[in-house]
Amino acid sequence: MATQDKCCTIVPYFKIESGKLAEFKDLCEKMVAKTQNEPKCLYYGFSFHEDEAHCREGYVDAEGALAHLENVGSLLEEGLKISELTRLEIHGPESELAKLREPTANLNPQFFTLEYGFRR
Repeated sequence: MATQDKCCTIVPYFKIESGKLAEFKDLCEKMVAKTQNEPKCLYYGFSFHEDEAHCREGYVDAEGALAHLENVGSLLEEGLKISELTRLEIHGPESELAKLREPTANLNPQFFTLEYGFRR
């Protein structure tokens, strides 16, 4: 069974520098506020375990993911000054991943191709 689902998820993990957790969380609040009005964002939020953070985010399609990266780009750059991006996955159907490979290459993501499933 193939899928008609075009959803793309970005799955980043960050290791936050010692003593910088509050500063990183402040940036997270700003990113959430900027993301709230993105029309193609399905969900967006940050979760934490000690000095590690994960951003849980999904978009209707690749265009939505790219619009988000442009929208929060300066805040992400600030966050990367006080954290290390330890893992980055991008999930979606190949037709959408093809649109994300070049624009995200500098972040060195691992791509996971959605082959089966559905969205309600």
